[in-house]
Amino acid sequence: MFKRKWFMFMILIVVLLLVSGKIPVIRQYSSDVIDKMETKWRDWKTPELAGLEGKAVLIMDRDSGKILYGDHMNRKMYPASTTKILTALILLESGDVGDIVTVGSEAERRTPDESSAGLYEGEKLSVKDLAAAMLLPSGNDAARTAAVYIAERKTGQQMEPMKAIRYFAELMNNRAKQLGATHSHFVNPHGLHDPDHYSTAKDLAIIAREAMNHPEIRTILKETVHQVKRPGQRNATFENRNKLLQKHGPWYYQGATGIKTGYTDEAGYCFVGAASRKGENMISVVLHSTEDGVWNDTIKLLNYGFGS
Repeated sequence: MFKRKWFMFMILIVVLLLVSGKIPVIRQYSSDVIDKMETKWRDWKTPELAGLEGKAVLIMDRDSGKILYGDHMNRKMYPASTTKILTALILLESGDVGDIVTVGSEAERRTPDESSAGLYEGEKLSVKDLAAAMLLPSGNDAARTAAVYIAERKTGQQMEPMKAIRYFAELMNNRAKQLGATHSHFVNPHGLHDPDHYSTAKDLAIIAREAMNHPEIRTILKETVHQVKRPGQRNATFENRNKLLQKHGPWYYQGATGIKTGYTDEAGYCFVGAASRKGENMISVVLHSTEDGVWNDTIKLLNYGFGS
């Protein structure tokens, strides 16, 4: 009887406290507030990574595939032009590096302010040069041309550009799933915004790890400038947007080996990076950071991976 009375007494006390407002009511916090709370927790737990601005970040040991640190690494994000890592991988896996590709009307299907390698209809360039045009200056025209080339090579027939791009997107989704990047969905080869075109930091790291196993991709990504000289045609120069490779810049990183920048209004500033030091190889991913923050974030992640 005493226990029952005590129990009822405690319930009465709790009810009175709730009515009086002495016990705080659980609030519905916005995602921004939750992000700030989680960031404070991350900074306390890993002070080496304090101040990261990316909304989803990751550092992976490229050799083992082990994730050394991740924050929101499985969150659905827009990948912007980091998409082109997968496009280049499929281009070089499914195409012949020595093939000469003729650029079609797909190169002229530009949207305002999109990144371009300056390709033009009727231009001829090798598969390797096409990959460089896509990876270094982030040419959407090169990505579309790659999609059409591979779609026509796979089907053995000429295809209207948009049909070819849809076909290529299915190749992208299938290849991503084969690699274990199962939380992604791609609808184009370049990463221009589409609500149904998304990935995660973890999936992008998985894709990047496979891409870095391809010798042609590794060679291209180390170049600060890729020169294309062709008799009878204008020469082309593709400059790498990776600021980790710019020796006299503020974000130069000793041992940087890649990989790919990205930006749209919806995706923010993105970068999938790679570096090698003393026999160790790392892959970093930063999604939805700021213009400067994406480089600062990447350097912090790489330093954390190398233990420096």
